[in-house]
Amino acid sequence: MSIDLLRFNYCMEFFVRNFTEDQSMFRDAYRKFIQTEIAPNMEKWQEQNIVDRDAFKRAGEQGFLMIWPDEKYGGMGDRDFRFEQIIIEETVRQGCAEWFNTLHSRLVGPYIDHLGTEEQKQRFLPACVSGDKILAIAMTEPDAGSDLAGMRTTLKQDGDDFVLNGAKTYISNGINADYVIVAGKADINGNPHAMTLCVVERGMDGFERGRNLDKMGLKAQDTAELFFSNVRIPKENILGEPGKGFFYLMQGLAEERLIAAVGSVANARHAFNLTREFVMNRKVFGKQLSAMQNTQFKMAEMDAEIHVLEIFVDELVSLHNDKKLTVNMAAKAKLQTTEVEWKMLDLGVQLHGGAGYMNEYPICKMFTNARVNRILAGSSEIMKLIISRDIFSDIYASNLD
Repeated sequence: MSIDLLRFNYCMEFFVRNFTEDQSMFRDAYRKFIQTEIAPNMEKWQEQNIVDRDAFKRAGEQGFLMIWPDEKYGGMGDRDFRFEQIIIEETVRQGCAEWFNTLHSRLVGPYIDHLGTEEQKQRFLPACVSGDKILAIAMTEPDAGSDLAGMRTTLKQDGDDFVLNGAKTYISNGINADYVIVAGKADINGNPHAMTLCVVERGMDGFERGRNLDKMGLKAQDTAELFFSNVRIPKENILGEPGKGFFYLMQGLAEERLIAAVGSVANARHAFNLTREFVMNRKVFGKQLSAMQNTQFKMAEMDAEIHVLEIFVDELVSLHNDKKLTVNMAAKAKLQTTEVEWKMLDLGVQLHGGAGYMNEYPICKMFTNARVNRILAGSSEIMKLIISRDIFSDIYASNLD
């Protein structure tokens, strides 16, 4: 057993994780899959700036892509979030976070499940479960990120169809995606929050993709600009009730931030393990770096901070399974895990010394890859705003009056 896995198991002994025997077996099977089918290809995908579509197919064939859909759509029919937690943890631990499989499986797919008609579920879900079709969601625009009310893309009804016009940017899976859930202003009575969600399909007239954006990190993950020029959307591709899109998007944010928290705390622990192994082997002034008090104190501090968050996030997963996860708690988890993740990665690079600045060492790529985590799914500043609104709810309510 590797040092990394020993350390992972050691930490898990301190709190009950509530995994079933089936879930533990699922973890073992998924770990083997990610080690043999995904990890060996990461370097190639980083060089080509996109994951091969075949990765989604292979995952789908083995039942690892979308767990929750009912069996009639090809899934397992098990909606326990711990299955996705396992997938996230193991994907991160094998250095494969750039695959972004959870975006497809748990961030975008549920919109079809929660909002789609039976006909839409039958039409879209089976191909997503199998990996034949890849999903993306398009909300962000050049002038509208966390503030969705600033969105300029429009989706207006025209007879039996809707017409989509506008542009989106920083869209993950933007090149690979076959189905893109797009949010557009419905312009109902001038309400800035009146939005409609639709499914844009590959090949629709007027739908074009821009360049695969050159990012600081996450090189294997395709991120693109999307353009919509008079794209006619049949009513059969409208998700939910027209004009209610803003509300639907807000409903999904708590889980999205929990997903970010699960990945960030797992990445922080992975960075800790790599750094621990490195300082135990690196010698400075004739002795191990791990023997120096500064190293011991810094690592002890990080171990404590990460461990507390592991327990916190695990509890939130239980709350989410019980449908009790609040927006406030998810924001706290997203804020703290991403900040501690960044703190650990910065320390990891520092303790690696010059090696930490070299791409051949995993800690280097992890550092650049993780920088976006304090931005995506709502920046740290937005998380603080959400939390502060609960703290000062009386003042906030009076300001709205």
